[in-house]
Amino acid sequence: MNCVILQPSYIPWRGYFHQIQKADVFVFYDDVQYDKHGWRNRNRIKTAQGSQWLTIPVLKRGNVEECREIREIEIAWDRPWNRKHLATITHSYRKAPCFDWLCPLLDKWYSQTPAMLADFTIAATIELAGCLGLRNTRFVRSSELKIPGYRSDRLIDIVKAVGCDRYVTGPAAQDYLEEDKFREAGIALEYIEYKYPEYPQLYPSFDPQMSILDLLMMTGKDAPRYIWAF
Repeated sequence: MNCVILQPSYIPWRGYFHQIQKADVFVFYDDVQYDKHGWRNRNRIKTAQGSQWLTIPVLKRGNVEECREIREIEIAWDRPWNRKHLATITHSYRKAPCFDWLCPLLDKWYSQTPAMLADFTIAATIELAGCLGLRNTRFVRSSELKIPGYRSDRLIDIVKAVGCDRYVTGPAAQDYLEEDKFREAGIALEYIEYKYPEYPQLYPSFDPQMSILDLLMMTGKDAPRYIWAF
């Protein structure tokens, strides 16, 4: 059985969902340090003016950024970011072929006011996986497993804890995974290659680094053809 372990992200790109498609068990790695300038609270969509960041504001604690875990990060609700994100997405994609299909889901997301960032992003990711037809994957949060350790050792223990014998990850992991430890633990490794075909976009030129929303808006239920089924 395949296990994938990835940090929660805000409306991730298609490579993230390729890993979900590969996984029997997908673990949201939510009890590791929050990276301030990563993908935990932001992503990009395509607009007539080019790519644009959508960023969820989060609460800071004190004058110095603390080393907090992703699951501990709170959303800042002192500004109407949710209404702005919905308005920006609507303005950018209202002419997209599948906008009407996704509109109820967007309205649902941005009418909610969850306290914690991970609660919002994880729920949205699972719903987006459903839009891609991915309904058989088991989703787990690493914080629920309460497994200690660091780096490869901890990843190995998580894979074992969820009953898997293969760890699937992206190509960048080859730079830091201790492959010998996985072999000794009897866990196979698989690296995904992120080589995907272009798809129609509303605004040229083609940019492959968009949130999955861009692909879904343009291709709807045919989106898997541009990720794992081409």
